[in-house]
Amino acid sequence: MKQIEVTILGQSYLLGCPEGGEALLQQAVATVDQEMSAIRDAGRVKARERMAVLAALNLAYRLAEKPAARPAAAAPADASGASLDDTVLQRLIDRIDGSLGHDGHLL
Repeated sequence: MKQIEVTILGQSYLLGCPEGGEALLQQAVATVDQEMSAIRDAGRVKARERMAVLAALNLAYRLAEKPAARPAAAAPADASGASLDDTVLQRLIDRIDGSLGHDGHLL
């Protein structure tokens, strides 16, 4: 697994990335940075950890809205019954938790 350095809200993170996934990860980083910047710029939240939680919840909510707009067959379940979108979301949360390190976990 390749590691790339990214910047979110002015702070650098070293993230693991599968070969060929760099563009998708950079797109995800840009989305998270944009979401956290919007929360920061609104001025209601000062703590970086709270901004991360709110950004994650906003993005997860948008992701959860998408399956309602497409046929149920487009979001198959895995062996545990969780939809693949849930599995992808959990992997993203785990990746963010790993990046936060000593800052704490999102959920």
